[in-house]
Amino acid sequence: MQKRKLSAFTYIFASFFGAAMIALAFAYYNYTFSKYKFFDFNRHLFYQKKDIFHPQEAIYTVVIYSSNMQDIHQIIKKIKTPHPILAIDLYQKRFNKEDSMIPITTGMNTLLKFIQQFNIYSVPSFFDIKQIKKGLYQQNSTIYKLDEGEF
Repeated sequence: MQKRKLSAFTYIFASFFGAAMIALAFAYYNYTFSKYKFFDFNRHLFYQKKDIFHPQEAIYTVVIYSSNMQDIHQIIKKIKTPHPILAIDLYQKRFNKEDSMIPITTGMNTLLKFIQQFNIYSVPSFFDIKQIKKGLYQQNSTIYKLDEGEF
């Protein structure tokens, strides 16, 4: 039996194919890792009434709304979640904690960073965040938008 030699073209093609597979795997990993954003409550202060908010739960549902446009109680009725709700009002009104809803506020610069970090384009919107380590949370779901016609 005669041994068959591989051509140089086969080696070049195999090398190119291997490099392409590595590049695709790296790009996919970067895409999936950057898909969900991180937020550090230790570096950015939020307030409950006059106290600094320190997250205690492993998972929260974050609701971003404007009390000037929508009623938070109507919004919460539409959201089905077993997790405590962090309600962030763009209008910055301060409400008391009710059941599993925790209203939090912050300064305008931090609020803008938060909205930009999670790419919020309309309100009301909501999504889940999950604790990675103390104070550091990662987005754990896609951002859902409630239509204004639903109210």
